[in-house]
Order: sequence, then C-alpha cells, then structure tokens
Amino acid sequence: MLKIIEATSAKPGTIIMIDGEPCEVKSQDVSKTGKHGASKVRIEAVGVIDGKKRVIVKPGSERFEVPLIQKRRGQVLAITGDTANIMDVESYETLDLPISDEIKENIAEGKQVEYWDIEGRKIIKRVFG
Repeated sequence: MLKIIEATSAKPGTIIMIDGEPCEVKSQDVSKTGKHGASKVRIEAVGVIDGKKRVIVKPGSERFEVPLIQKRRGQVLAITGDTANIMDVESYETLDLPISDEIKENIAEGKQVEYWDIEGRKIIKRVFG
C-alpha cells in the first residue's frame, strides 16, 4: 500500500517515487503563489537504488507516492564480484543483492547488513560491525 503526499510536504529526507524510481528528497523550494496560479515546488532528489540525481518542478498540489520500505537484516554468506549472497536473519531466505560503492570496503562474509525492500526491489544500505 502506498501513501500519497502533496509536493509541498516532500521535505528533505522523505522518500518519494519519481518516474517509478524511489528517490530521497535532498532539497525542496516552494515558490509563492502568483496572480495566475498555484505555487510551484522545485525538488532535488537522488535515486535510492540507482544513485541518479533528479530535479523536478511541479505544482504545489501535485501528489507523490511514498513507497513502503521494509528495513530488514541479513547475514552475508558469500561475495561474488559485485554481488553479495545474503540470508535474511528472520525468514532464512537467501538473496543475491548488488554491492554499492559506498559499502564495498566494509562488506565481508559473515557480517550483518541492513537491506531495504522498496516495493519489491532490494538494496543493501548498511554494514554492521
């Protein structure tokens, strides 16, 4: 189930869907209402999964979907190239997830990680220990 918010409510740190991609809002500027219409909102956001920067300008009444994010823990079983084989510590399900550049130097077999499940797409966000 997705939550819907207006563009003026998309504060920095909020994760919204832009063009089908979950993106974290980095900055938001709201222009005043003019005599010919609604306020405009300029949002700068970075893709949570792809890391791409997106800048959009929308009317203040425009609505955005806020994706449901499940934060889960797993243990790294094996690392092959840029992929980590992870076992969820609760469901014991095994997953093959890509390793991002931010966590590359910290990840190792046997370590615990936090991964996010965003509308069925999974990404490793943090390494513990």
